Amino acid sequence: MKLILSTHNVTLTKAIEDHILVRIDKLEHFDRWAVDARVTLEHDRTRAPARQFGCSIRLSVRGPDLFAEEHDADLYAAIDKVAKKIEQQIRKRHNKDKARKHTVAARNKRRRQEAEL
Repeated sequence: MKLILSTHNVTLTKAIEDHILVRIDKLEHFDRWAVDARVTLEHDRTRAPARQFGCSIRLSVRGPDLFAEEHDADLYAAIDKVAKKIEQQIRKRHNKDKARKHTVAARNKRRRQEAEL
């Protein structure tokens, strides 16, 4: 997966980059068909101190892209929260696909059983 990392008023350190890479690798584990991830980090001093750091992730997958954004007082906490939101979206998408396939399979099975009668 390709990672595009951009910052706004944040100094990108090796520790921050490593933390993001760990989270993105975990997301890649959930959806191996993800094409790229665009991560934006920002620091806004005009916001309330409890929401100064922001992180947003846009995950390009087949179909509509997944997007999440989170603000927190700590940059690492914001990264963790937004990764968790994206993970939930991936799980929801996966469960929807599974449910759709099960519904089609159940419908076909019912048709076969009715045809045998």
